[in-house]
Amino acid sequence: MDRITVRGIRAWGHHGVLPHERELGQEFVVDVEVGLDLATAGASDDLDDTLDYGRLAAGVGEILSGEPWKLIEALAARIADEVLSHPRAEQVTVTVHKPSAPLSVPADEAAVTITRVATTR
Repeated sequence: MDRITVRGIRAWGHHGVLPHERELGQEFVVDVEVGLDLATAGASDDLDDTLDYGRLAAGVGEILSGEPWKLIEALAARIADEVLSHPRAEQVTVTVHKPSAPLSVPADEAAVTITRVATTR
């Protein structure tokens, strides 16, 4: 399976369980890897035959800065659902990084990675 990958999509969001996370917000970073067949796009050199990674990144950014979710697991699932709504997307892996996660020990970040497969179309 071919892949389109966009890493490091950043946006400010108000996701989290704790009240201060939802009130103040923080930066979230997302990596998305989409599995799809790129043979047609490779032959045609036509943007209509692929998944536009610019639009993909913009859509992820909108979700990150939009409706707040308590869990980054739910946020990742929402992003995966949106990506899989594209007719060419067959599989998606989404990693949501939370660099400012409230942890009780020093750590670089907390992150969640999910993989979803499109249902039969």
